[in-house]
Amino acid sequence: MDGLPQPPAPPVHVAIIMDGNGRWAKARGMPRLVGHKRGVEAVRGAVKAAQTLGVKYLTLYGFSSENWRRPEAEVKDLMGLLRLYLRSEIAELHREGVRLRIIGQRTRLSDDINALIDNGERLTEGNHTLTLTLALSYGGRDEIAYAAKCIAEAVKTGTLDPAEIDEETVARHLFTCDMPDPDLLIRTSGEKRISNFLLWQCAYAELVFIDKHWPDFSRDDLESAIREYHGRERRFGASAGTSR
Repeated sequence: MDGLPQPPAPPVHVAIIMDGNGRWAKARGMPRLVGHKRGVEAVRGAVKAAQTLGVKYLTLYGFSSENWRRPEAEVKDLMGLLRLYLRSEIAELHREGVRLRIIGQRTRLSDDINALIDNGERLTEGNHTLTLTLALSYGGRDEIAYAAKCIAEAVKTGTLDPAEIDEETVARHLFTCDMPDPDLLIRTSGEKRISNFLLWQCAYAELVFIDKHWPDFSRDDLESAIREYHGRERRFGASAGTSR
């Protein structure tokens, strides 16, 4: 109705560290793979919840560069689940108007997975309801090092003056160069660290830590995190009561 206060706008970009699949399974006496499968179901729910709540960018930490150190059998299971997700979900994402993007060291992924990724990104590139970004074989330090190499190469070839290098220069060479920085970073399972995830991009993100393991994450949890986000004053280094 006219005259009533409008609800605050949702954060434009929400990033989530999906932690706790293995502990969820262990607490129930189940194999870790069962926890990872339930984690995939939680991804589906998070995507739908983000759309419903008006979030425009959702970035999920699916598989870190450090996760390659896990036991070979577990990595194989995780790659199998990734294949299954890409094969079964891309058409549905497209129908829902979701754009799929993948960031990370793709060269470490198998050829068939890269083919599925290429197909999904190509099919959904014109969608605008939500941009779903999966960070796979991803590490924040590695991403910054990659950006530095690209910048160094541009300086070497004479296409970039070192005196012109600034924060925007670095941002243009990150995997997320065409996305806004996250407003809200959520981590499940009760751990309170960002674990090499979007280190540059999350400089001013609001951090919310949830005790639930990822397979139990629900729309209610996303709504609760967004309410907490709205209750904070984002100053970006400025004094209280001022804006960036």
